[in-house]
Amino acid sequence: MKKASFIMVVLCFMGISKAQERQAPAYPLITHDPYFSIWSMGDYINGSSTEHWTGKDHSMVGIINVDGTNYRFLGKEAVNYHDVLPTSIKGRITETAPSDDWVTTNFDDTTWQEAQAPYGNEGQATTTWKTNDLWWRKKFKIKELKLEDIFLKISHDDDVDVYLNGEKIYECQECWTSENEFRYYEIPKTVQQKLKKKNNVLAVHVKNNRGGQWLNAGIVEKRKVKGEALMAKQTKLDISATQTTYSLVCGAVDVKLTFTSPLLMDDLDLLARPVSYISIKTEPNDNKPHDVQVYFGASSSIASNDSSQLMTAEKSSTESLDFLKVGTDEQPVLEKKGDILCIDWGYLYVATEKNSGAIQNVTSAANAKKDLLKGKQSPFQKSGKQLMLNTVFPKERINTEKEYLVLLGYDDVYSINYFGEQLRPWWNKEGKNSLPNELDKALMGYGAIIERCADFDKALYIDGVAAGGEKYAKILEIGYRQSIAAHKLLESPEGEILFLSKENNSNGSINTVDVTYPSAPLYLVYNPDLLKGMLNGIFYYSESGKWKKPYPAHDIGTYPIATGQTYGEDMPIEEAGNMVALVAAITKADGNAEYAKKHWESLTTWSNYLKKEGLDPANQLCTDDFSGHLARNANLSIKAIVGVGGYGYMAKLLGKNEIAADYTERAKSMAKQWMILADSGNHYALTFDNKNTWSQKYNLVWDKLIGLDLFPKEVYKKELAYYLTKNNKYGLPLDNRADYSKSDWILWTATLTDSKSDFQIFADPIYLFAKETKDRVPMSDWHFTTTGDMRGFKARSVVGGYFIKLLDDKWNK
Repeated sequence: MKKASFIMVVLCFMGISKAQERQAPAYPLITHDPYFSIWSMGDYINGSSTEHWTGKDHSMVGIINVDGTNYRFLGKEAVNYHDVLPTSIKGRITETAPSDDWVTTNFDDTTWQEAQAPYGNEGQATTTWKTNDLWWRKKFKIKELKLEDIFLKISHDDDVDVYLNGEKIYECQECWTSENEFRYYEIPKTVQQKLKKKNNVLAVHVKNNRGGQWLNAGIVEKRKVKGEALMAKQTKLDISATQTTYSLVCGAVDVKLTFTSPLLMDDLDLLARPVSYISIKTEPNDNKPHDVQVYFGASSSIASNDSSQLMTAEKSSTESLDFLKVGTDEQPVLEKKGDILCIDWGYLYVATEKNSGAIQNVTSAANAKKDLLKGKQSPFQKSGKQLMLNTVFPKERINTEKEYLVLLGYDDVYSINYFGEQLRPWWNKEGKNSLPNELDKALMGYGAIIERCADFDKALYIDGVAAGGEKYAKILEIGYRQSIAAHKLLESPEGEILFLSKENNSNGSINTVDVTYPSAPLYLVYNPDLLKGMLNGIFYYSESGKWKKPYPAHDIGTYPIATGQTYGEDMPIEEAGNMVALVAAITKADGNAEYAKKHWESLTTWSNYLKKEGLDPANQLCTDDFSGHLARNANLSIKAIVGVGGYGYMAKLLGKNEIAADYTERAKSMAKQWMILADSGNHYALTFDNKNTWSQKYNLVWDKLIGLDLFPKEVYKKELAYYLTKNNKYGLPLDNRADYSKSDWILWTATLTDSKSDFQIFADPIYLFAKETKDRVPMSDWHFTTTGDMRGFKARSVVGGYFIKLLDDKWNK
């Protein structure tokens, strides 16, 4: 390349980079519940395929033809992978450490067990593996040596080392995927060139550090796609609370692409409606008329868990809409539960306004592309695997702005198995509604709803800037849709609101109490009734007699099966403190204790437990269970103290003055004892028995926000001053045990200060992490504070905890 040309390319790149600054690790597009959740995992909407938060393909594709040239403005045409060595096949395994030459092609593995992959301790494993280490080898042949790019395809838990013909091609420590969550890693060209027709060996060592065991691996070839459309030039990206908008240049026509999920919490019917808008606005950029035709496609994978599932499609209409509908042929309603799992029952809908003149069709992805290139229409495909739902708007000559509108909706028919009763979603709780009816409502209300979303987004941003600065406001925009979309809104058989979370990417539990706890601030700010909906299932579990212990359950099942706790260990102080503190927070938000009164017996039992066992906790887990058990946990003790004080606060509002005085005095006495037990000179310790430790005391925040006045302000000041000496580039570590932290807890800790500038010292690194982390997934709440690498967790509801400073401003200013 000539020097001048090189400089022009660099300047062009710099111009694009300046015009479009990265704003988040991943961008929400369609966000409604744990299953209907589609994201862009990069900064360019047409740079990669759109995905479910788990990483599974949920492809949407947008192409515009401008004066005969096709430009791709959304998604990426599906990668064509061809098996070289399939996954889920037989290989040889051993759980005893072999000799050092076990990775070579000449190693004798005949004494190893022959067993079918995948290997694991439970779930979808074909071969059981329950020890700490597994060694796996597979010999394979290659028919054609002239391969295109080849990749390792692997799913593992935890540490892994992978070799091909004796050469290491991949390694990773302290990392994992969930069952059948495959990741692809390109195999170095130097290794590819040494492949033989016979006697190739893929060898893997996987080590289990904690939790479950899992391994499944293979090799695939990535084949080029012919006739691909030109990639439109993206010039701008904006994310707000309810919308994500892209600006792109497609030759002589500009495209403004906007995804709106209208999650407005003051309107539960709108919040629950599983319909998102995709607006495609086109406009000439040279003041001349141009011939334009717009295509939108959505993959049937959005309605399946596995690409091998047979899909059934149909086409229909209402008075105002035409729509396509697709779902699995088998429809296994509420038959599966788990974490990295996509829905494979119910139906995806793609709708357009009837008078738009759009032609809708269902074909294979390959035929969709051929039809677009040749201007033809293949026969409607009623069934098949990996179908594409196509909408082609009519070709027209435009000289001004023109909008093309697509509505995406999902009818899951039944959402949750709630203690043996299958519950329909909130929008169809009586079973008399239909999604086409909801699509009609969405279309008729489009203009007004978009205006309401814009007003809300503007207000949220302004409030965020006032509370914590511009970077804090951007953190709130990142967290808003993610938190809400990790829940499902329903009505219980008793007529109560249920807003049930899925513990995304950390075990799949439903209605986890110590996930509700950090999520709560968002809902306390905008609609406390939704927080009640997060607590009602736990109260029912205890008050029905199904849970009999003197503290709350950790969860009520594994999503979407809510029939009783499935987590393997209780968290007595954690969950009791969480429930009592959150009801006290609801009491503060409501200005009355009516919700507490309804559940007073349960709250009394739990508060008595905290009063007896909470000051100096026994060896047990807390919500930071990933860091292991602790006895005498100082921060957990604070939670118990706040719970006891919160019970006294609620008792006073209910006119129970003697009880209020007793519990309030007891909480203040516990706080004084705590200050002695935890004192380490210039800070307070992680545990009472080791003064050479430290930790974030984020549980203090409720003492401040509710106004319990249990701890002197000097406690806050001493801790905050010490934290300033520990702050890293990407945030404040959780405690002295590791470099990692939880971003929700950092913001809770930062809210202990009354200084906006001091708050920003702790809060701003969270936004820096969001902008710079290499892990392009929906916002992770658990990351390393020096490197900015994700430690684990993505797409979780706990980012609702980011709103804690906004809540502080609402209540205390």
